[in-house]
Amino acid sequence: MTDQPVSRQSPSLIGGASIIASVCVGAGMLGLPSSGAGAWTLWSSFALILTMVVMTLSGWMLLEALKHYDLRASFNTVTKSMLGPRVNIFSNLMVYFVGGILLYAYITSSGLIIQGVTGVSSKLASVAFVAVFSLVVWHSTRAVDRLSVVLVTFMLLSFVLGVSGLASRIEFSVLFDTVNQHGQYAPYALAMLPVALTSFGYHHSVASLRAYYGEERKAQKAILGGTSIALLFYIAWLVSIFGNLPRADFGPVVARGGDVDVLLAALGFAIDSERVANTISAFSAAAILSSFVGVGLGTFDFMADLFGFENDRKGRTKTWAITFIPPLLLSLMAPFGFVLAIGYAGAAAAVWACIIPALLAWKSRTLHGGKAGFVAPGGKAAIVLVLLFGVVTVLFHFMGLAGWLPVAQLG
Repeated sequence: MTDQPVSRQSPSLIGGASIIASVCVGAGMLGLPSSGAGAWTLWSSFALILTMVVMTLSGWMLLEALKHYDLRASFNTVTKSMLGPRVNIFSNLMVYFVGGILLYAYITSSGLIIQGVTGVSSKLASVAFVAVFSLVVWHSTRAVDRLSVVLVTFMLLSFVLGVSGLASRIEFSVLFDTVNQHGQYAPYALAMLPVALTSFGYHHSVASLRAYYGEERKAQKAILGGTSIALLFYIAWLVSIFGNLPRADFGPVVARGGDVDVLLAALGFAIDSERVANTISAFSAAAILSSFVGVGLGTFDFMADLFGFENDRKGRTKTWAITFIPPLLLSLMAPFGFVLAIGYAGAAAAVWACIIPALLAWKSRTLHGGKAGFVAPGGKAAIVLVLLFGVVTVLFHFMGLAGWLPVAQLG
């Protein structure tokens, strides 16, 4: 693990919540408007609230299972011990797939953003981005904590400045699509679930957070704080977008995979100045960076646990290499869009962020009685809810790929 909780000053809950929020917000902000366009405002908000509740519970269930193990333990150790080697191998593949593909998406997008600002080659920009910011993860969890607090604060300020122009122009007839008297919305929320799930996919960081605080209850509060912050960001973002850009005009944005530049161009009539557009672009850049270091931290700790690397300079350098170099190489060879990447990550994340934590909590209570130490709330009903949500999300993702889910005709 990156840090042992031996510092004289106890880590703050704000820092931990910022790590969780920063991991979530980067993935969700860029994929949600286009993936939620069919479901529109009310059903998209319902899908997000349900997902936030389930994903918060599943993170707590993972904490419950981890309480029986050393603070350096991560997904690999606890899954292998409780669910056996076969389940563990499959779970490990899903964990690394999600972490790797999200890092891949963030590296690719950061390169394009830096290219747009500086004119430098996007591939060279991606290499520089990884070289600089992956060192924060290599250094320590505390370094990620500090950077996350700064980035979440910056995101909040830039979000308020950027969205305030949109918020002041919200039309309720557009927000609730009143021109479409007989519109169908609920069926399209099904296809949104994989992206919504990934938008709350902070689970790489649960073991890191537990090690950082040295206990489960502070980590529990930090998780709830982080997912709550992310939910507020998401709903404010969707309301601001859906209140300005009519549902019928979302076709080009969806066709381009939710590209931020296309979205901003479509909103050009509602954005008063280049300053506001630049502020929203800066927010997007900060969201990508914050998610990169947050997901990078969780994947880094997972790989260190998986391979048994030491927590010294040499061991951390080995962990850094296997964490960041593969997604960087993949980004340089075959970049693609955010929504596609996040959709696949959502299907895989449903396995280890919902199904596996639910099974771990059930096994923990079977083996140990579930009474001593931290226990996730909700009893058996919560375990069943999290398990079913994970299974349904995986099914909906592959049904969407097969064309078996309804697709909204936009524009």
